Order: sequence, then structure tokens, then C-alpha cells
Amino acid sequence: MNRRDFLARSGGLVVSLASAEALAPFGKPQEFSGRARAGDPDASRVDTWIGIAADGRVTARTGKCELGQGIFTAQLQLIAEELAVPIDRITLVQCDTALTPDQGTTSGSQSSPTNFNDRNLALACATARGALVRLAAERMGVPAERLTAAEGGVQESGAGGKRFTYGELLRGQRFELALDPAAKRQPPATWKVLGSSVPRADLPALVTGTLEFVHNVHVDGMVHGRVVRPPSMGATLERVDEGSVSSMPGFVAVVRKANFLGVVCEKPWQAVQAARALKATWKAGPELPAQDGFYEFMRRQPARDTRVVDSGDVDAALAKAARVIRATYLHPYQAHGSMGASCAVADVRGSRATIWSATQSAYPTRDTAAMILGVKPDDVHVIFTRGPGCYGLNGADTVSYDAAVMSQAVRRPVKVQLSREDELGWENFGYAYVIDLAAGLDAAGTITAWNCESWNTVRGGRPGYQTPGNVITGSLLGFEAAPFTPRAQAPAPASFNNGSNAVPSYMRGAIGGTNRGTGIVASERVLTHAIASPFFTGPLRSPSRLQNTFGHESFVDELAAAAGEDPVQFRLRHLADRRLIDVIAAAAKAGQWETRPSPKRDQAQGVQTGRGMAAVLYEGENGYCALVAEVSVDPRDGSIRVTRLVGAQDCGAISSPDGMRNQIEGGALQGLSRALGEAVTWDGAKVTSVDWRTYHSLSMGAEMPVVESVLINRPDREAMGAGETTITLTAAAVANAVFDATGARLREVPFTPERVLAALARRSPPSSRP
Repeated sequence: MNRRDFLARSGGLVVSLASAEALAPFGKPQEFSGRARAGDPDASRVDTWIGIAADGRVTARTGKCELGQGIFTAQLQLIAEELAVPIDRITLVQCDTALTPDQGTTSGSQSSPTNFNDRNLALACATARGALVRLAAERMGVPAERLTAAEGGVQESGAGGKRFTYGELLRGQRFELALDPAAKRQPPATWKVLGSSVPRADLPALVTGTLEFVHNVHVDGMVHGRVVRPPSMGATLERVDEGSVSSMPGFVAVVRKANFLGVVCEKPWQAVQAARALKATWKAGPELPAQDGFYEFMRRQPARDTRVVDSGDVDAALAKAARVIRATYLHPYQAHGSMGASCAVADVRGSRATIWSATQSAYPTRDTAAMILGVKPDDVHVIFTRGPGCYGLNGADTVSYDAAVMSQAVRRPVKVQLSREDELGWENFGYAYVIDLAAGLDAAGTITAWNCESWNTVRGGRPGYQTPGNVITGSLLGFEAAPFTPRAQAPAPASFNNGSNAVPSYMRGAIGGTNRGTGIVASERVLTHAIASPFFTGPLRSPSRLQNTFGHESFVDELAAAAGEDPVQFRLRHLADRRLIDVIAAAAKAGQWETRPSPKRDQAQGVQTGRGMAAVLYEGENGYCALVAEVSVDPRDGSIRVTRLVGAQDCGAISSPDGMRNQIEGGALQGLSRALGEAVTWDGAKVTSVDWRTYHSLSMGAEMPVVESVLINRPDREAMGAGETTITLTAAAVANAVFDATGARLREVPFTPERVLAALARRSPPSSRP
């Protein structure tokens, strides 16, 4: 009996109901969006999601995992609310391919929209609760309308009413039910647990050092692997001298497969030493494009073009405008820079494999690991285990492949810990961007046309279910990355999709006679050019959304300055979406916004102060947010000090106020790090920003701004994501605040002191400013 069979048959974990008549299937099962295989837990069945033991304890299962963002606790709240069970009576299992439903990848701020609305985990809980009430009605011989689920049981209304606990009703058996699309959620007006702040369930273990991270996993007989990455991008392995390390203490094996190379030793430090000492001959790859001039290099490459919106009249409208404003914004490659380097443990025995991984994609990692190992996906068991915090694609997937390949080679369990250089030098970086913007203003300062043209880099990305070559280990093993095919003639857009926030908030987004955007500008065009990247790229928190929004929200401030208007008022009169208008107004009010044009006039000599605004509907449908930044700028050395950030957010029904505040604060601070210091650097052969001296994220002990949060709760609206909203806005809000303080416009991230000084030197004299 395998682990899945054992747990599925355990009365302590899953249940069924005694009365088939009371719990007949509810029509067509809920359609599941994952890529389920025969034999996988069936997401259309209640038993996959919910089990209740004879003692009334609930075991729930989810395909959305905890990465440090608090979703584990929020899902406990959801289950407690919908099943009317105390949180301490719930065990939640996350992202285990033997037990949990395939919900794809925990990413894109999709955990709340996916599990907290009308499907998946929320629907499973609602279906189970309805079934329990009907079963109790049958047992009591009373109408279901007279019964209420509460405190882990079903209670008859009125004094002295009968009550059955869930354990008494179920008797340790299975539900044997399909999810019911008509099952009713608990109304927000009645919420007792959901919608309130509860202590983080994982916090005690985190602060006492007892939470098991993947770095702490130990398997009997386990040895330790270390990868040996190529000395340059695109290099190929020619020869390996195993004798250079075979006599070293603890040596187990050199593992070579295609261009993949690693060593395995009995102890971790032995593996580190052997990896450093191993002699190998590599054939150099092609020379990398020079970093100096890379943005111009991007413009010259064959590209895959996409027209996101195009009204067809932009050129004519710009020609008739009273004024045309143009600007270009630049954004570098950036790394995830997780505080801890990635780690994984694999135990491959014959055709079967178990992998303990911090991947955000348990099922896709299972399928792609099977491809690498040459076994069936059903014979690979991936167990999500916490690792370094990550919003995107750090080394968690590639190190899982590293461990699996080494374990298969030595036929023993292997733990692989990446070095900081392994991680920063070979991860999938956030995209580099060039964004050209042009807009026309009429005599009254109203935007009459807006044109956006951008270039961005792509190579690889998440491996998904069948593309292990999207990350470095898969590529070294001979798997191809997802193909990149240039396309010079972009077709007309068939539907509106602002998932990358390529369309500025102030455009109508009109396609097929329907306006889907949030603004009023009718003469609109957005053309994007994706080019092949020399480095692996992938989703880094707010992928493309952050880069595009930095350009758009900086540019709208430039337009407001050209029109001589207050930046907030200028935004509001070009918007049509009430909820976006509301978050801007809320942030401005909480931030004590001073209504006036930018830049600020008549500053005293010395340190200059200013305020800036940025706003967005993230992904065009997944969270409204506005951010006010207050800064001081020292013109003597170009240093920026961000003193205050005020974020207002509307993500529909709020599941956890503290959780949303944590996302606002964490996103704003990571956005600050990316705005002020982070950039990948390279020479002609390799990445050179491979440690904390050369990759400049905010350091421990850095001065932090005050971060204030304004939560707009809309319990009558669907839950949206909150994890990638404020980070999307930080760079633009800070750049706009610097402009307000000094009249100097920052158009390239990061805002280093050297760039600030250069911008100050370029600015117009105070007498010529609007």
C-alpha cells in the first residue's frame, strides 16, 4: 500500500456519509483547472479536499502553498468559517502530490481568487457543510432549514434543540460526493473567523526554530551533493577529471550527464570542497552582449510582436495634439535574491522517486522531474517543504532537479544546497524592459492620445508540466527551453487582456466595441516586442506588471507636470473605474496629500522633500491599489531617503486584515529594494552580481520608512489577490516623489546616487518649471 492509499483509507483523515439518499451527487462536478492525471486526487470530489475523523477533527488539503505570505493561515480561516469548526481542530495539508489536488502553481496572486470565491477549497467546504446539515436533518427528522452548523456540529434551533457533532454524523467514513456548484458560501455578514485577524499558524514554529524547512530534511542514508555550473553562459562540458577529487575525504561520486556536472560526498562541507577542486574542461559559449548599451541592443533584436490595444488613430491624434510629450523608461534584469539559497532532497530508488522541494509547483515539478529521470509521473512523489521566501521562480525548481539527478546516479538519498553564487548567477531573472511612451495633450491639458511601445527579454520561465529546459539544470541536461519565435506582424487584438499591465490605467481598453480598461483615453495603442534573452528569465514578483507600471505611472506624472496640474487630480479626471478612483482618493487622504502641481516650488537649499503617487488595477482585474511616497533627496551626494509610504488597497472581500497589511508592507519594502539598488550585472561571459557585495538589495539594518495601510473592504465583491500590488507601484511613486522634491526625473531603475546626480544636472532651472 502506498502513502496515498494508506491515508485515503484512514478513518482519521477522510470520511464518507452514511446516507447515500441524503447525499446524492449534485449534477455536473465542478470543473478543475489543473492538469489532473488518472490516479491523481480528483479535485471534483469533496473527499479530495475535506476529511473528518470520528473525533471530529478536520483534515483539509490544498494545492496552494505557504511561501511566507500567510496563505496557510488564511486557508485555515476559510475552512473554519465554512465548516463552522474551530481553527485548532483543523489540520491542513499543502501541495503533496500523493494527497492534495493539483492546483498548478502558487503564483500570480491567484491563491485568494482561486480558493476563496465560488470554487475549489471554498466550494468543497460549502458542499461538505450542506451535506452535513442534510444528514443531520435526516437523523433528527426535522427540516434542514431549522438546523445550523456551529462549533464542529449541527444544532437544532431553539432551547433544548438536538445536536450532533460531525464525528457522530460521519462515523469516520468518506463523503463520496461531487462538489456542488450550487452550494452556498457563508454570507460575509455572518463571518466570525474569516474577515478577522488571527495569529499566524506557522509563527510559533518559525520564531522557536522548530519549523522544518527543506534545508532541515534528513533521510536515512542521505549524502550531500554540490553542483558545478559552467564557467560561462552557454558553455559545454568537454572533459572531467574525476581523479582530481576521488581521493578527497567523504567522496562518493562525480555525476555527469550531458552538460550537467556535480559531486556527491558524505558531508556538506566535503561536497563544497570537492566541487571547488574538481577539474573540468569546458568549451566557452558565445560572448554575451555588452551591458553598456544593452537597452539599445534590445531594440535591434528580432522580436515577437503583440498589439494589446490599437484604436487605429493614434498617429493622427498625436499629429493634431497641442503638445506631444515623449519619454523612455528603462528597467534592468533583477534577481529574486532570496535570503537563503535554495535546497532540495531527493530519494530515487529504481523507478520511484520522492522529492522534498520548496517549489511553488508541486505537480508540474513532479511531471518534469519524471521526464528528467526517465520514469512515470505516477512514480514521482513531490512533497512541498518550506524554503527561502519567494514570489516567483528562484532556484527551488532547478535544485530539485539537481538533487533528483544526483540521487538517481548514486542510488542514495541526496540533499543539494546551492551556494549564493549558484543561485544569483543562474536563476531565472526578472525581465529587462525598455518602454517608449508618447502622449498628446490638448489646449486644456487633457490626454487626447497615448502610445506605448516596449521591448522585454524572455528565455525559459516556469518549467510547467513539460518544459524542464526552462531552468538551468534542465537545459544542462539537454532539454530545450520553451521555443521563442519572432513575429514581426502582430495581429489585431481579438480580446482585451491586461494581465501584464501593458495597457496604462488611463486607456479605455476598447476591443470589439467593449471598453475593458479603467480610463477614458480613446486614442490608444500598445505594441510589445518580446526578444530572446541571453539569460534565463521568469516571473519575479509582479513580472512585467512592475516594469510597465513604473513607466506608465511615471509618465502620467510627466503629463500632469506638462499640464501644470496636481498629479492626483490629473489621474482622477482621466479614469473611469470607480474602485480605482476610490483607492487613489483613500491613499491621498491618508497620506495628507498636498494638492498642487509638481515639482514643489521654492524649496530651501540643502535636502529637498517631496511626495509622489502611483496607482494600478493589478493584472487588469486582480487588486486595486494606490501608493503615496514621501522622500527626501540630498543634492550633494544624490542619496534618496524614503520616509513614508501610504498604501490603499481594495481586493474585494478581505479574508485577513493583518494578512493584507503584511502584503502591503512587504510588497512596498521589496519594491523599495528593487527601486533603489537591485540590478543584475555581467561581463562578456558570465553574471558578475553573485553575492551581497555585488547584488545590492536592501541590507539588514537599513533605514526603513513608515508604512501605513488603508484597507478598503468590499464583502459583496469577489476576493482578489493582494501579494503583488504595492510592489508594482513603489518605483513609480518614489520616482514621482523625487521629481516633486527636485524637478529631476528618474527614468531608469535602480535609482542609484549617480543617476540621481545626473538627473539633477539635467533638470531645467526652477524659473522655467511649470
